[in-house]
Amino acid sequence: MDTTVHLPGLTLKNPIIPASGTFGYGLEFARFGDLSRLGAICVKGLSLKPREGNPMPRIAETPCGMLNSIGLQNVGVEVFLQKKLPFLPPEVPIIANLYAQSAEEFAELARILASEPRIAALEVNVSCPNVRSGGVQFGQDPTALQAVTRAVVSAAQGTPVIVKLSPNVTDITAMARAAEAAGATMLSLMNTLTGMAVDIRTRRPRLATGTGGLSGPAIKPVALRMVHAVTRSVQIPVIGMGGIVSAEDVLEFILVGATAVQVGTASFLRPDRVFALVDEVAALAEELGIHAWEDFRGTLQEVV
Repeated sequence: MDTTVHLPGLTLKNPIIPASGTFGYGLEFARFGDLSRLGAICVKGLSLKPREGNPMPRIAETPCGMLNSIGLQNVGVEVFLQKKLPFLPPEVPIIANLYAQSAEEFAELARILASEPRIAALEVNVSCPNVRSGGVQFGQDPTALQAVTRAVVSAAQGTPVIVKLSPNVTDITAMARAAEAAGATMLSLMNTLTGMAVDIRTRRPRLATGTGGLSGPAIKPVALRMVHAVTRSVQIPVIGMGGIVSAEDVLEFILVGATAVQVGTASFLRPDRVFALVDEVAALAEELGIHAWEDFRGTLQEVV
């Protein structure tokens, strides 16, 4: 089949996108596979200035997943543009993930990144649970979410804007509709679930910050439910994520309505996993007689 995926302002060779925060800036994984074969690359979250992130320990393994509290450590937008972006393959769409602590900062960051022709889309991180300010505080308040989205859309000057939603809300469809109303081009969901791990011997949390974001196969059922609900609540495309490891996982997200997917924790299990999925998804689609994504997407038979 033709695995091409069409998103507003973006054409992907296939629906496989490494998730922000799990694939570095892309360059770190070049020795494990051909970056140019990926549908797109969503780079590590970027802020206006470099961030050191949270103190150690900030990763803890859990059953069927992991907790992280990295705290959006990154080199800052200027270093990324000068020392990272030029070395990424030009034929692959690059999605820049944005983190800021106010709508004004988000807008400034969006202006800088949107002025770079190599940046194909902006993903607005209003859902990170591992920072003290910004992040999920925007993604849990529809009014704040709309303010940030409008600021980024205005500053992006036509560059597609993806709003990354948090599952740590009462009704994710309400947040999805708020982002759509504010001008978001697409949505991505879901980000990590807030969780905790403790050590009964030391009687301390396993993460220095106490809590962190839960990811991996453990959260896939929640992610599928949320993607299914959101795709039926908005008219804009949805990029699904949450616990994707296999080709079956990818097709499940497309079946419930996702247009493309992001693969995260699987890259910690096997750094070549995202590359293997490109071929595995195409092979499974052929095996199932799927000739076009449009004929399969969102065709889940609803419970009567």
